[in-house]
Amino acid sequence: MTRNPIAPLLVFLLLTAVSSSAQSHSHADAHSATAHSATNEHTSEKLPLIDNVEPQPLLAQAVRLDDALSFLGSSLSAADSRRLRALKDLPHTAELSRRIQEILDPYCLAMININPEARVKVISGPAKATLTQGGWSSFVVKVHNESGVNARLQVESPNADFPFKAESAAHQTAEKDKLSAGQVADRFLEMQLYANPPLKPNLSGLPLEYVVLQAYSKDAGQREAEIGFNIGHGTQDIGFRNTIPVLFDIHPSVKVVFRVKDTDGTPAMASFTITDGVERILIDTVDNNASVDFRLRAARQDRTYSTKAEFHAPKFYKVPLALRGIYPLPSRRVAAYDEYPDFFFQPQVYRADGEHVRLAPGKYQVRFTRGPEYIMQEKELVVPEGVDSIEAPFQLKRWINMASLGWYSADHHVHASGCSHYYSPEEGVRPLDMWRQVLGEDLNVAGVLTWGPSWYHQKKMFTGESNPLSTSSNVMRYDVEVSGFPSSHAGHLVLLKLKEDDYPGTTKVEEWPSWTLPVLKWAKDQGSVTGYAHSGWGLEPTIGTDELPNLVLPKMDGIGAVEYVVAVTQGLVDIYSAGNTVAPWELNMWYHSLNCGYTTRLSGETDFPCIFDERVGLARSYFKPEGPLNFERYAEEIKKGRSYISDGSSHIIDFSVNGLEMGTKDSKLSLARPQQVRISAKVNVNLPREQDETGAYIAGKKLTDPPFWHPERARIGKQQKVRVELIVNGKPVDTAVVDADGGWKNVQFSYLVQRSSWMALRIYPSAHTNPIFVMVDNKPIAVKESAEWCRKAIDQCWKMKEPRIREAERPAALAAYNEARKVYDRIIKQSESR
Repeated sequence: MTRNPIAPLLVFLLLTAVSSSAQSHSHADAHSATAHSATNEHTSEKLPLIDNVEPQPLLAQAVRLDDALSFLGSSLSAADSRRLRALKDLPHTAELSRRIQEILDPYCLAMININPEARVKVISGPAKATLTQGGWSSFVVKVHNESGVNARLQVESPNADFPFKAESAAHQTAEKDKLSAGQVADRFLEMQLYANPPLKPNLSGLPLEYVVLQAYSKDAGQREAEIGFNIGHGTQDIGFRNTIPVLFDIHPSVKVVFRVKDTDGTPAMASFTITDGVERILIDTVDNNASVDFRLRAARQDRTYSTKAEFHAPKFYKVPLALRGIYPLPSRRVAAYDEYPDFFFQPQVYRADGEHVRLAPGKYQVRFTRGPEYIMQEKELVVPEGVDSIEAPFQLKRWINMASLGWYSADHHVHASGCSHYYSPEEGVRPLDMWRQVLGEDLNVAGVLTWGPSWYHQKKMFTGESNPLSTSSNVMRYDVEVSGFPSSHAGHLVLLKLKEDDYPGTTKVEEWPSWTLPVLKWAKDQGSVTGYAHSGWGLEPTIGTDELPNLVLPKMDGIGAVEYVVAVTQGLVDIYSAGNTVAPWELNMWYHSLNCGYTTRLSGETDFPCIFDERVGLARSYFKPEGPLNFERYAEEIKKGRSYISDGSSHIIDFSVNGLEMGTKDSKLSLARPQQVRISAKVNVNLPREQDETGAYIAGKKLTDPPFWHPERARIGKQQKVRVELIVNGKPVDTAVVDADGGWKNVQFSYLVQRSSWMALRIYPSAHTNPIFVMVDNKPIAVKESAEWCRKAIDQCWKMKEPRIREAERPAALAAYNEARKVYDRIIKQSESR
């Protein structure tokens, strides 16, 4: 696991932001019957009228307030709206100011007084506190600004605190950080002040104005909340005068039962993103502070509207409409206690046939799919008033079915704890929660890796076998990523198919070895499939270059495949992880190691929910087992390279050289002498005919910016075409251009092999096959430049990692490094003699 050093995840700062938008202007009619303001539900209490108020700016602001409420679906009554707008024709007198207040005051949930010393005091207003479960309601707040400040008004409530604690690397949750069931239940509310046009984000400084308070409730029934306001730290008035208790009467929402059918008509689990298109956070924040990843992190913002540079995106980029106004509200989701374990850091929810969501009456857009082999569809969903439940049918559509061709998808690196997951009220999430993600993305195999965060709790899920939830078409197994352990600095390790998950002679994490080779040896001794995780982190070239392969020395300053260059010489590494880090960084070392005669196979991973938390299987392997699907066959096939990596939108199957298929017969083709060979494969890539705004945004990003692997990066200009490259010893030697229209294409190459070489096909950077090794006259593959690069890389690795290896373990580590140096020296000599 790693945190993305380029685009740090915001984890528990999930916004009420984009993902907490709601009833749009198109919903206004549907919502007006239940909106508190439109039903004239007010108490008999009256707020004090403020004298000596300039009528003209107050009226202008009041009309804009009416427009904003109408846009949000909680408009004034038609009569009051007409009365307010008729005031434009009256003389600008003190009476006009009073009449404006008389119209708006009954809609106020609270009144705020900011005294000349900028202290904020709050009193209750006459509006009835009525909400609808799972939807937003808008209230008016009256502001008497005696100090004339232009600060941003903020609302606060302990009932709107986060109902979880997230982002902890601790091996065990501290007692002080544990949330009780009662604490979580008490945090049912989301509140924010609407600050988009036609309103403004800051107070005007006028003595009197009105603002819009938005409230969302997760629950139905009666709930009391404590609500306060401030204009910055320390501005609240003393005592109990800065907050008010509000007893909300929350109407139940409508139970929307999903009827989900797969392409063959069978019930299925699928992914649903439910939105209404309304933006409730500041538009300038959306435009300029969108996170650098176009996917989920484009829909997430720091609740405090962080302006840190690393969260900025180019100013032209806006959060997609498809990710505005998400339901159920992510920041109120708690998998441990909710009816369905939806993750708070995702915009989507997963529902199987017959399961439901609860939605307030209104109009919604639903985007639904089931992983990258399915077509993303969209339909409008209208939830009517006055009903308890409705049914909504969803028919899934595929553009490709790889399993029907014998190729199954797998992601060997997902987590149930750490990173975006919470660590309280539970220490990560349960196997059933992860299982829903696997099914909803149609991921055939998922390796759930327990690692440092919540290690002692999550390791209880390890059995040394596939999880009992597994079926004949979907398999999940718990194994280990050695991350958050003493050896982590030298590279995080992926250990699959373990029999025992505790290193011999240890009782706690801190006692494990401080470098990777001993751990790899221990895992190999018990038959594990081993590799390094998120390989590219730490392999950034010391001199910037996107060239592949390149001879620039890597920094060796991270937690990817840094010690791989040593471990591979001892036969300790089976797989090399790819697909979730910068493509040229991760592939460069792998290419060089293949050029030295090593046969480590490529395997796709996501590192969910750390590098990417949008969904599991964002990067994946496709493998072809002999016999029924199970985890053991999966591990065997990726170990022998009967697989390719992909983002799921690009596929390369039946790759062969002279009829020898990748992953069969050790992937070795023997030639007695140099000769021409025939290379063939079937390719299928799915790109939209016309590149849309999001596609252009992805294609224009640097290779060092996520998404690192995506077919839009491979698109040739604006055409619906991509290049399929034949790679020999790391270098492209021939290219075929194919249509990326979702149909299978045959590609063929002919190449004169003059010396022992490895070959692969790639659609860069979207898909990459494993290699076929073509051996000429039984000579080993030995490329001098690569061996020299590896030799220097060992020195760089020792320089960077030696200080963090325990003194007692340093002699053994130095001996292993020296032995690896000798190996590369021999390869250099072999290459010179040819």
